[in-house]
Amino acid sequence: MTATWLVEEGIGETRAALVDGAQILAARLAWPGGLAVGLVAPARVASRLAGTRRGTVQFADGAVALVDGLTPDLPEGASGLFRVTRAAIAEKGRTKLPMARPAAPGEEACPAPTLAQQLAATGQPVRLIHATDPALDQAGWDDLVDEAMSGEIAFPRGALCISPTPAMTLIDIDGSPPLTALALAAVPAIAAAIMRMDIGGSIGIDFPTLGEKRDRQAVDAALAQELTDRGAQTGWRGERTAMNGYGFVQLVSRLERPSLPALFARHPLGAAARQLLRRAEKVRDPGALLLTCHPALARAVLPAWQDELARRTGRLLHWSLDETLAPTAGFAQAITP
Repeated sequence: MTATWLVEEGIGETRAALVDGAQILAARLAWPGGLAVGLVAPARVASRLAGTRRGTVQFADGAVALVDGLTPDLPEGASGLFRVTRAAIAEKGRTKLPMARPAAPGEEACPAPTLAQQLAATGQPVRLIHATDPALDQAGWDDLVDEAMSGEIAFPRGALCISPTPAMTLIDIDGSPPLTALALAAVPAIAAAIMRMDIGGSIGIDFPTLGEKRDRQAVDAALAQELTDRGAQTGWRGERTAMNGYGFVQLVSRLERPSLPALFARHPLGAAARQLLRRAEKVRDPGALLLTCHPALARAVLPAWQDELARRTGRLLHWSLDETLAPTAGFAQAITP
């Protein structure tokens, strides 16, 4: 069976998963708003760093992006056409600005491609599905979201802990000796998590400290093979350092958008609100919809999202606020009006 991207247009987000059989190989999330990769639009050079080709540009909607490749005919205050090359990267505690470059000669202004269009450009099959389609759930979408929100992933001999930081995404390995067996068992889980959670940029992997060089080389070889095999399926590409004496390995890949863990760490209530609406849209029993959650989660649901849920389902919406629930916890059910 050929792996296919399933794209689901949800409320407040577009979800996509590369599914092979009933397994998610890779995933993407697109939240509306902000500068998206592929946008080509006029902008003004807001600042320019003396003696360099770098600076910042401001687009018509007020959004600011870092820019590189400024030519002499684009001094501070000048306007031109710019292509967004990286979206804003949301991290816990801060947000990195988007990045842009001057548009190539002959390029014209155009909106950013949709998530489905981006994925179709990879050459892999893409299928649009309705939010009530069970295909993503059958492949384990909810489990993937739970892992990305918690940053914890279990594997047969232990668990991974994924932590987005301003410098890189860190992956820690926890488990019981023997350490070489633990490190080797973690390798498939690490490679799978990187692609399933759309992790790019700089990635640091903290393996257990292995005293023997041959053991470190065995883990290096296993990791290289896993990344190559899974990358062939998902399109992931990156470079890798050899494991040092302390068990640390660094990967570097192209960074165009925030990973799922980074996005959820920066906006946990926003992510939980979208999940709650997704659950509500999938309720099949007849009747009005009752959404039960913590008050903080209810406040994260925008009025426009509530209106869209009512429109899509054709139901009345009711809320039950429970302060004893975790702030990101919520569920939906049908009730008799």
